[in-house]
Amino acid sequence: MPDVIQLVKSNCKDCHKCIRVCPVKAIRFTGHQAHIIGSQCIYCGQCFMTCPHEAKEIIDGREVVKVLMQQSEGPVIASLDPSFIAFFGTGIEGMREPLKKIGFSDVEEAAIGATLVKKAYENLMREGTQDVIISTQCQTIVTLIEKYYPDLISYMAPVVSPMVAHAMDIKRRMPDARVVYIGPCVSKKFEQYGTPVDAMLTFEEMEQVFQQNNVEIVPQEEPPVVKSRERGFCLPGGIIDSMDIPEDSGYSTLTFDGIYLCKSALEDVRKGDLHKCFLEMSSCRSSCVGGPIMKKYHDKPVRNYQLVENYMGSEDFEVPNPRIGEYNRIFTSKAPRLKMPMESEIREILKSLGRNTPEQELNCGTCGYDTCREKAIAIYRGIADPNMCLPFILDTTRSFQNSILDNTPNGVVILNEDFEIQVINRCAMDMMNIHHESDVLGENVIRILDPTPFFAAYSSGKSVQTDRKYFSDYNKYLEQTIVVDKTNRTLLCFLRDVTDEEESRITKEQQGRATVETADKVIDKQMRIVQEIASLLGETAAETKIALTKLKESIDTDEDE
Repeated sequence: MPDVIQLVKSNCKDCHKCIRVCPVKAIRFTGHQAHIIGSQCIYCGQCFMTCPHEAKEIIDGREVVKVLMQQSEGPVIASLDPSFIAFFGTGIEGMREPLKKIGFSDVEEAAIGATLVKKAYENLMREGTQDVIISTQCQTIVTLIEKYYPDLISYMAPVVSPMVAHAMDIKRRMPDARVVYIGPCVSKKFEQYGTPVDAMLTFEEMEQVFQQNNVEIVPQEEPPVVKSRERGFCLPGGIIDSMDIPEDSGYSTLTFDGIYLCKSALEDVRKGDLHKCFLEMSSCRSSCVGGPIMKKYHDKPVRNYQLVENYMGSEDFEVPNPRIGEYNRIFTSKAPRLKMPMESEIREILKSLGRNTPEQELNCGTCGYDTCREKAIAIYRGIADPNMCLPFILDTTRSFQNSILDNTPNGVVILNEDFEIQVINRCAMDMMNIHHESDVLGENVIRILDPTPFFAAYSSGKSVQTDRKYFSDYNKYLEQTIVVDKTNRTLLCFLRDVTDEEESRITKEQQGRATVETADKVIDKQMRIVQEIASLLGETAAETKIALTKLKESIDTDEDE
């Protein structure tokens, strides 16, 4: 049997919304994909309705119906769920011609089957042997009890659903007929297997077939039909309203619509708090007019309710009284075998999530599980991931973020688009003599820094790299880098204290200038000395030259003589 609801892997964004709405947590996450666990699923369609990425799809029955029409030797009859008028906006006569155009031999209302079912319910109440009677027209409730409340199977009315009863009635009248049920429900896709129903289409699939064949539905005037009160089977309390309950039956009647309300009622039955009553249960809020297909594509609950209510009569459809056991159904336990961890194993998993004591178990439900213990059990079973715990992720992220911010040698200041301080690390606080971060968080950046470069950077969308300035308020030289993150509408400011570098540079510059000045003075002095020496050398040379000349002349005179 194929899975009724399937995953579209390319669409799944790992948002975990499906697990949050799943009433039985029948979803397993692996490889960042949400996989439906067939053995635990109750086919309520909640994940299909609420997935924002269209990652869940219902198995398509259109091709099956097409083949059925081509191969069937007998008539192919459409069985319309009582809520059809709310989806298509017309009565049975308005549907007949369009359905025949696409290949159906004829169409009937499944409310006929509902009449047979409610008569079987009445017989049970007349017999009075069953203490609590739970209606079984909703396959999701049937599956819920078989899988999660198997101890309550004996309280279920042993009667088939209106869909199956109608198919049985059609084939009683037309043995070679093929029956295609058309309705708003996901679980009917599952229920049809092994029954006289040959195929099932949702209202949405049926609408697509009409569109593909260019068939338009034109509402037609219909005279009121008095014998049609089972058309209200798709409304909350519609089953009970259609029943003729003997006054001396001793049974009280209660209506529950919505899976969580039904689960609560089943818990009361399990505890023994309810006796001698008939419980009408529907897994969908507003019953079938609020079914998955209606909710997803025609979510107009008041209008839908009114259309059905105005269409129903005050008496039963004319059907033969069912023979004893003619529409009986047998239910069996389908409880999934689930591993249960020991208490010590649960505690270890909780500790890995940072939940060391019961007081730390937030039970916030953001992971999709009602309690941290349920989440730990799901992790043990391999169907949940620790990363699905939002507080755990936030704590880990904050711890990692704080570790980085606290250990970086640079100052970090993060501003929002209104230039208000959102984050400031210890290093930046030390640079600006801030004692407590609460003193500046939420304040405008002008409180601690010149806002001009921030305004310019955000308006231009361009980051400012390594702008080195002297900040007189802090008596420091800071190297300031501003990064603009338009996507997250934030500005990140990185500050590096370069006071020592700047003071060292200034000292070196001053020392350099002093050295140059000293060198200039030495050079000037040396030049003066050189000049003086040169002057002295010049006078001495002249005198020597004169003396030598005179000596030479004297020698020459002596030789002549």
